[in-house]
Amino acid sequence: MKIAICGGTGFIGGALARYLELSGDEVVLISRTASGGGGRERWKTVSWDNLETDRGTLEGLDAIVNLAGESINQRWSDKAKRRILQSRLDTTKKLARLVAGLEHKPKVVVNGSAIGIYGTSETEVYDESHPVRASDFLSGVVESWEKAADAIPAERIVKLRTGLVLGKEGGALPMMALPYKLFAGGRVGSGKQWMSWIHVHDIARLIRYCIELPEMSGPVNATAPNPVTNDRFGRALAAALHRPHWFPVPGFVFRAAFGEMSELLLAGQQVLPKSAVEHGFEFQYPTVDKALQSIYGHGSH
Repeated sequence: MKIAICGGTGFIGGALARYLELSGDEVVLISRTASGGGGRERWKTVSWDNLETDRGTLEGLDAIVNLAGESINQRWSDKAKRRILQSRLDTTKKLARLVAGLEHKPKVVVNGSAIGIYGTSETEVYDESHPVRASDFLSGVVESWEKAADAIPAERIVKLRTGLVLGKEGGALPMMALPYKLFAGGRVGSGKQWMSWIHVHDIARLIRYCIELPEMSGPVNATAPNPVTNDRFGRALAAALHRPHWFPVPGFVFRAAFGEMSELLLAGQQVLPKSAVEHGFEFQYPTVDKALQSIYGHGSH
């Protein structure tokens, strides 16, 4: 297949590009600049500006995957909040305009989203059928992002509601592992808050599965089938790193260090991948122990 990725230089996008290449697909990266760097030299890269004048590069695509957006792993100042929202809306609107101008439109667009859309709860279990009610900053951002994706004129839109993506190369895991590496790891806050996670290799596989399977459309939760509490996650991480799990971090310390963003780790949600499982997707890393051992254990990749 020929697949374009917006945000292909990020943690998930890079893993996806490598996986698609191994699957024999042709990868085109859409970036702010057309120059190489960040490992992009191996794939054709086109800039948004070039696409405005020459859309031919995107003719005949099988799919477009849009993962572009400012990282949420930062302190949420008012300026950062505006960037987090605007970067997602701007890219998705540009994409809608581009696809509208194509003679041969891609059959499917997989647009980034996040499980943050469900809000947070210690007791509720969320799947794709759960009603969405924006109740905080992140759920509001994701709801707006999904509405922007609805305007993309493709036959099929998949909204990939991503959980905590686990991998060595990026995302939140290296930051979460650091205290354990320093022998100071433990539960965060109460430790009872849920963490809905997915191995980076499984999310790359799931994206390609969504592209291939015509029945996959609308919201798809990109989370493993076995969410765990923060305390249970920490124990699995400690075991993978051969370190103790003993030094709890009080919630107020986290709030002081990270501000509003700390709620991502202090108030979780239990999210199940109902759509993926019902459509026959099989996770290579269904449990957090297996996922973290593969990342930090011997012979990890």
